[in-house]
Amino acid sequence: MIQHSSKASLGGERNMASPRFSASGPLVAIGGAEDRTSGLEILAKVFCMAPEGNQEVAVIATASSIPDEVLPEYEAAFARLGASQVHTLGIRDRQEAADADTVRLIEQSGVIFFSGGDQLRLTNVLGGSSVLKAIRQRLQDGAVVAGTSAGAAAMPGTMIYNGAAADALRKGAVNMTFGLGFVDGLIIDSHFLERGRFTRLMEVGASNPEHLGVGLGEDAAVIIHPHGILEAIGPGHVILIDSRDLARSNIAELAMGEPVAVEQMILHAMVDGHGYDVGARRYLVPDELGAMLAERR
Repeated sequence: MIQHSSKASLGGERNMASPRFSASGPLVAIGGAEDRTSGLEILAKVFCMAPEGNQEVAVIATASSIPDEVLPEYEAAFARLGASQVHTLGIRDRQEAADADTVRLIEQSGVIFFSGGDQLRLTNVLGGSSVLKAIRQRLQDGAVVAGTSAGAAAMPGTMIYNGAAADALRKGAVNMTFGLGFVDGLIIDSHFLERGRFTRLMEVGASNPEHLGVGLGEDAAVIIHPHGILEAIGPGHVILIDSRDLARSNIAELAMGEPVAVEQMILHAMVDGHGYDVGARRYLVPDELGAMLAERR
């Protein structure tokens, strides 16, 4: 497992100076605690992006410790939204992640949704599996891949899997490892505002300024469009922490656990309908976002 001290080499190995947005389908990362019982605002937007003519949904609860409670909630929600079929997939071990019938259900689904829980369980069970390969192919073919909480945090090539919220701006306070690899160049953190996780992404930015930090509030989400445009959706906030133009930091000179100093990090707070051009590092108000999405379709 890759620990904090290896993050710089991890970025170099994956050549992530420019984020990779090569898939045909959108990713949707949700901060957790999204509405599943009333208006279903975020889940409705996820479902609406499914490829035309494909209303099947696969819900994967591998990250959850209580799949028998979680799966029926999402099954009911997507059925309300009009799904023709909802495939509820616990996938508890690597044998199940290699099951041919499970792979077939993934291959025929227009929406693939990851529940919350523990992102390390996700990568441990799915890493290198036939199911994960099938999901990556579906994303490449235009299906929607969405995830909430741990299911969102695990989406990038590099993910946070641990780190105190109260005072994470200390060298080594945030643990990182490889994620599911759906997109590179972003680091996603969930329950961001509710659990006070600002310093987690600041610490990540100090050690890897090339990564854009995406902090998702609860009942908030970001659509990661294939061409590198982020779009905030839902009633909550999406926070971006951009360290590309970081002026200085003392992190390389510190012993583990010592407090980190940073100069010149940029913070953006996005709400529903606002966006961000990752390549240009430019905030987009609704009119600009709409024009850019129309231009790049």
